[in-house]
Amino acid sequence: MTIRAHAKVNIFLKITGLRGNYHLLSSRFMRVENLYDTLSFKPKEQPGDTFALHGKFGCETEKNTIYKAYKLLLALPDGKKVEHFFHEHAVTVEKSIPEFAGLGGGSSDAAAFLRLANEVCALNLDRTALGEIGAKIGADIPFFTSGYGAANVSGIGEVVEPFNEAPLNLHTVTPPIACNTAKVYGQFRKKYLQHLTENEKLAKTLLQMKSADILEHYKAAEINDLFPPARDLCPELAAYAKERWFFSGSGSTFFTTGA
Repeated sequence: MTIRAHAKVNIFLKITGLRGNYHLLSSRFMRVENLYDTLSFKPKEQPGDTFALHGKFGCETEKNTIYKAYKLLLALPDGKKVEHFFHEHAVTVEKSIPEFAGLGGGSSDAAAFLRLANEVCALNLDRTALGEIGAKIGADIPFFTSGYGAANVSGIGEVVEPFNEAPLNLHTVTPPIACNTAKVYGQFRKKYLQHLTENEKLAKTLLQMKSADILEHYKAAEINDLFPPARDLCPELAAYAKERWFFSGSGSTFFTTGA
């Protein structure tokens, strides 16, 4: 019982408004075919009530997105099926996606867990229901539960519409630079809010364009509104901002296309 949890990049990410403490975005999410974590459900050596999660994570189990997904499944009408299954089975994650890198690793892991648990526990939840559960954990998760290779994502991440194109051949580089997502968004609010109307106008154009065309005709700072504030906070990012390399999410990963 194994499933891949693929990384994603943001081909573009435009911030178009605010909703309380949240930022409304318009973005193209794309699956990275050659970068993924692997989740497996394996029988425990000794069955027990403790949820067993094995892997190299940057947080304790109770704060892990997979554990949060597990707790939400327990609250479902069929939660006893889930409880019984994980009394007998442990979750093992082989990590390849860098954490806190703008690649959605934690969200993808949670989505993969939801999808595989849905199957093995016969919960019969459709993609919409899985996305609604996932959205309670993280805004990126509905994209990952959708199974789409590319999608236009809006709202705070909960509106996912498939975009008819195959994922590009993407290469990623994650510098040893810690970009704090909350601080990057905070810097955007502090310095870049005057661009919201302009951002929304460009977003309407980008939503209609093929991803390859977007990457051909625009620069990183034009199509990812979080790159300038991230660069403000982490000036060392400039050394990685090479021609035709683009910034994913709040960083610090850059990506490009090619053979």
